[in-house]
Amino acid sequence: MSDLVDDPNMEEPGKGGEVAEPLRRAIGERYLTYALSTIMHRALPDARDGLKPVHRRILYAMSRLRLASNGRFLKSAKISGDTMGDFHPHGDAAIYDAMARLAQDFNVRYPLVDGQGNFGNIDGDNPAASRYTEARMTFVAEAMLEGLDENAVDFRDNYDGRLQEPVVLPAEFPNLLANGAAGIAVGMATNIPPHNIAELCNACLHLIKTPDARDDTLLQYVPAPDFPTGGVIVESPASIAQTYRTGRGSFRLRCVWEVEDLGRGQWQIVVTEIPYQVQKSKLVEKIAELIQTKKVPILADVRDESADDVRMVLEPRSKNVDPEVLMNMLFRNSDLEVRFSLNMNVLIDGVTPKVCSMKEVLRAFLDFRQEVLLRRSRHRMGKIDHRLEVLSGLITAFLNLDRVIDIIRYDDDPKAALMYEDWSHPHQATIVRATSESDYRSPLIGVDVSALRLVQDLDALAPSFLEDDAPNTAPKSYEGRENGLSDVQAEAILNMRLRSLRRLEEEALVRERDALMEERAGIEDLLENEDRQWSTIADQLRATRQKFGKDFEGGARRTRIEEAGEAEEVPIEAMIEREPITVVCSQMGWIRAMTGHIDLDRELKFKDGDGPRFIFHAETTDKLLIFGSNGRFYTLSAANLPGGRGMGEPLRLMVDLPNEAEIIDMFIHVPDRKLLVASSAGDGFLVPEAEVVAQTRSGKQVLNVKDDVRAKVCKPLRGDAVAVVGQNRKVLVFMADELPEMGRGKGVRLQKYKDGGLSDATTFVLAEGLSWKDPAGRTRTETELEEWIGKRAGSGRMAPRGFPRDNSFT
Repeated sequence: MSDLVDDPNMEEPGKGGEVAEPLRRAIGERYLTYALSTIMHRALPDARDGLKPVHRRILYAMSRLRLASNGRFLKSAKISGDTMGDFHPHGDAAIYDAMARLAQDFNVRYPLVDGQGNFGNIDGDNPAASRYTEARMTFVAEAMLEGLDENAVDFRDNYDGRLQEPVVLPAEFPNLLANGAAGIAVGMATNIPPHNIAELCNACLHLIKTPDARDDTLLQYVPAPDFPTGGVIVESPASIAQTYRTGRGSFRLRCVWEVEDLGRGQWQIVVTEIPYQVQKSKLVEKIAELIQTKKVPILADVRDESADDVRMVLEPRSKNVDPEVLMNMLFRNSDLEVRFSLNMNVLIDGVTPKVCSMKEVLRAFLDFRQEVLLRRSRHRMGKIDHRLEVLSGLITAFLNLDRVIDIIRYDDDPKAALMYEDWSHPHQATIVRATSESDYRSPLIGVDVSALRLVQDLDALAPSFLEDDAPNTAPKSYEGRENGLSDVQAEAILNMRLRSLRRLEEEALVRERDALMEERAGIEDLLENEDRQWSTIADQLRATRQKFGKDFEGGARRTRIEEAGEAEEVPIEAMIEREPITVVCSQMGWIRAMTGHIDLDRELKFKDGDGPRFIFHAETTDKLLIFGSNGRFYTLSAANLPGGRGMGEPLRLMVDLPNEAEIIDMFIHVPDRKLLVASSAGDGFLVPEAEVVAQTRSGKQVLNVKDDVRAKVCKPLRGDAVAVVGQNRKVLVFMADELPEMGRGKGVRLQKYKDGGLSDATTFVLAEGLSWKDPAGRTRTETELEEWIGKRAGSGRMAPRGFPRDNSFT
């Protein structure tokens, strides 16, 4: 069947107009289409404006609703609804979530949305529903849109072809690095931290001055990310340089804390800034859990006293605790220190995903700004040319006002008549000779010789602003006679108000003409000179730096940069007060620690149907090892055991010991000791006790068992000989050096059985003899062991007279 499905030559049409094609090709094409859509239109930001399509469409929709930073607020439901209906055909909940994030000053370094109402908080609470909140653009968002109405970027049809939307926003500053981005696409992802705008502008200015600048040089201007929640970056300069050079890496980010003196030697630690994207409420819960589980035993309490600012109080258990040691422990065990990953995977030209260095991203932004500058300049030149054409027509009307009035009053089609009339010379009827050049006046409107010069200058200028390469310019020839007015000029004359017929208007036209001519000449020079273009871009960046620099609210750097070495590992035992305890574990697995070293024969209380199993003296600094019948070792800190006032707690709640597994042994950990472990099948080996200590609740597998085989024995190595007894009551004694030393495994055969299995095993000093307890509880020792001594894996001989009936050495 798979051969038929994957046949590349299958092109036979199916029934009902369906076309058959190989399954491999069909799935491949459709998956590729989905992947490209996710990469280009959802997950990855554009390097030019640093926005994903949903963010770009939200800002454009807000600009169409005229939600300026100094204007009115509008319901968020209206904004997300317009965005969804006109530009982004996806769920309104997703659009609102994206818009809400742009308003969160703890998530976005420079918020693009000014929210009014509940837009969430640093504790992780969600924003209120869109019908309850209002929003408008921020001053920063307006800078992203600057020049949008000046043909600065391309527009494309929206999803249904009714409207046009911008392909990219003009963006005065490198928003990709300023606000960062995060997204997961198909087969790739991106994660970019926020940075400081003023520092980015400085880096761009350096890159304009020195296009071949090295990546490491840019770090003098952008030393590290600048997170909205502040914090301290503790990363080496070499690591930061490597991260920015390759576009991949990470930054260690810590909280900001200080020691607050409470008097009389008492003190507490106050955390004022937490790492980026860490929810404060969950952080407090995690630290409280560390206190409860005694993983940080020198910490007594944590309180959240935050209001508008962050204030988290940490109380030490003793005033003699070193604050640095306490914080280093919390850095290792909580989110007071996190590692923020950088993966600068962006659409470098709006189409191609690429992992870029910081220099490549800034270069892409600068090239885009050059394109925006050229497009805006050409657009402005077209506007100037259009205005100069209108000015020429207005001056013509001023110089021939009587004729213009006659045409308008008496002609059936005044527009066509204005376009057909020959206006190459002012009509003599309107000119009165005067004694001096400055006294040339029109009887009605007072046009002087400067107006005549204006017409001559504009006529001389006409070829220059009617060239083919000037966009949005007027046609080369007028639609009427050769010296007639154009359609634009005729329309302007017809729309002219009567109040414009005054002498001051003439002077204003002259000033406007001079200003436009000067501006046009400057634009021509700009378009022809690349050095002037980069100089203009540099001036724009300096203005942006001034606008969003240290004087801007929130413009100063928030995240500090420090170099911190690795903290020395401090054993937990060194932080625990050493006190004697008595560990008690019942047959049903309930464990407790009683204060002091009590009499081990003392009668204790247990639950109904339960009784004592293990009881021994220990100290709070000890570690306890528990060996289960599943062959795993579990580790508990004696300081974390529940108190002895009640019945204790089930051991299975402290470690992940399965219900079907039994507790074989429990004892105090001695690091330099060796253990004999053996299974019910008679296999075993020696293992260093230091290697069986587990770091997690799930324990550490040491003795491998399967099927019906269970771990049976765990005894410390005390001596040079091993004694083994089987269920058949046969005893075998052999030397301990015959056993291998392993870290994990099944082991080797200790004793051979025809049926049954291992009952018990022990180690002893051969010269001192083998001891056991008889049924009366008396200790018996057998020194004459030649009858039972043999090689490992032998069958052995029947146990000596008086050996316990339960086949146990203890």
